[in-house]
Amino acid sequence: MLAILLKTWVASVVLFSSTNALPSSYTGLPSLLDATAEELALGLENNHFSSVDLVNAYTKRILEVNDTLHVVTEINPDAWKIASELDEERAAGNSRGPLHGLPVLLKNNIATDDLMNNTDGSYALLGAKVPRDATVVAKLRKAGAIILGKANLSQWTNFRSSNSSNGWSSHGGQVYGAYYPGQDPWGSSSGSSVASSLGLAVATLGTETDGSIILPSHQNNVVGIKPTVGLTSRAQVIPVSEHLDTIGPIARTVKDAAYILQAMAGTDQYDNYTSAIPNNGTLPDYVAACTLDALKGKRIGVPRNYIGARTETTAPILDAFESALQILTDAGATIVDNTNYTAYDQFITSGAEIAIVGTDFKANLASYLSSLTVNPNNLTTLADIRAFTQSFPLDEYPDRDTATWDLVLSLNLTTSSPGYWAAHEEAQFLGGPGGILGALESYNLDAVVTPSYISAGISAIIGAPVISVPLGAYPEDTTVRTNPRGDLNLTAPNVPFGISFSAGLWSEVDLIGFAYAFEQRTKVREMVKPVVKPSTELWDVGRK
Repeated sequence: MLAILLKTWVASVVLFSSTNALPSSYTGLPSLLDATAEELALGLENNHFSSVDLVNAYTKRILEVNDTLHVVTEINPDAWKIASELDEERAAGNSRGPLHGLPVLLKNNIATDDLMNNTDGSYALLGAKVPRDATVVAKLRKAGAIILGKANLSQWTNFRSSNSSNGWSSHGGQVYGAYYPGQDPWGSSSGSSVASSLGLAVATLGTETDGSIILPSHQNNVVGIKPTVGLTSRAQVIPVSEHLDTIGPIARTVKDAAYILQAMAGTDQYDNYTSAIPNNGTLPDYVAACTLDALKGKRIGVPRNYIGARTETTAPILDAFESALQILTDAGATIVDNTNYTAYDQFITSGAEIAIVGTDFKANLASYLSSLTVNPNNLTTLADIRAFTQSFPLDEYPDRDTATWDLVLSLNLTTSSPGYWAAHEEAQFLGGPGGILGALESYNLDAVVTPSYISAGISAIIGAPVISVPLGAYPEDTTVRTNPRGDLNLTAPNVPFGISFSAGLWSEVDLIGFAYAFEQRTKVREMVKPVVKPSTELWDVGRK
């Protein structure tokens, strides 16, 4: 159905198309698999192509791979009109900034007040309407970005089932990674990460509660920034937990991610967590932080007990990680080893996070549902959503169960329960003095560095930031291992993996600098190539 809609929309916007396509031998345009925001902005400025050309090219690229990878659930039918208007603004000498006329994709839990749906991967919310754009979307539109469409995701942001698979949703199908047949994309921002990795947009937005930006970025050879909770507004984003949820960019380069973060971050009257942004809400210059000498003189910790033991599965990642430590040293950093987390044993057995997230989810979801201006199925509570899911055949219940919701509903905690606040206190200790914040202080560190597969949790429970950068890929002799469900290939030859930099709250500007300095010395992304990729380029639709 999506392919039919896309082809119809493409046909309907012929009047916006540019002049004759360029020959394939024309080399003055960047390949969209690796094109950066700055390269595309320069091409627009020099009139080598238009924003309409970009929308046409990205749409055709999506059509090429979507039947196989199920990455995008909807294309914005207004994208061509918006692109044409932005082209006219540019022609009149008006630019909104570095993102003017550049298309981005949104995870399908980030609402738009337009013709697109916001379903979180469930038919329960198909046709629902919101009172306004999500604030991060409004900020991107103001910056001149074109909202190209919605990316598929793990249904209900992976907060439904104990036996589903990363990247599966009833509304969008099963997302696959592009680096090995049947590749597990990890989740829940799976479609966003795969789309970014294949150049289906300039960049994408993801959301994270615990791992949902970092893990799919790690698995799909892209950069993911999980910001401090409160740096980016969650207003009109389908929630999991107000204490852990955050919205962040997923891009092919650190600098591209920084450009997106710069545009979308900031205070918002609809999300009081943003009032905690330091300096009265004034943001640092994240793009300017992208310097080659950012690591010089910095102390970077390695929490070995958090990283864990070497196994056959983790061995290739840990080998690459050890080599990365030497690169950091060569860049001027001091590596401080064994900066272990003193409460790690308690962290791995703690029930604090599920108590917080589960209790928040019941309250926060009900609040989101109450804000809808159109609620086709009249669903107002988690119990309503569970009942719909268990009775709707396409949701594949009980083959994909509702065990997470069953547990949440059985907890009998509310946001005023003593047990809820006790869980908060425990989480703040586990991630604070007993975790990453304690290590940063005890060893006088600027950041810690870990393989990305383990990086998310300790930062998630205190709302602290993490950035993942490509590190490598599994070698050709890797044994293929499936996910627990047995329907996706989790480790296999050529499947990518990443490295993460983490630090205290509001440290994004430092982490971006560290990640950029590492990225520019390694250029790993350019060496790891997808096995499924689109062929449409700007010279197929554009003009000179």
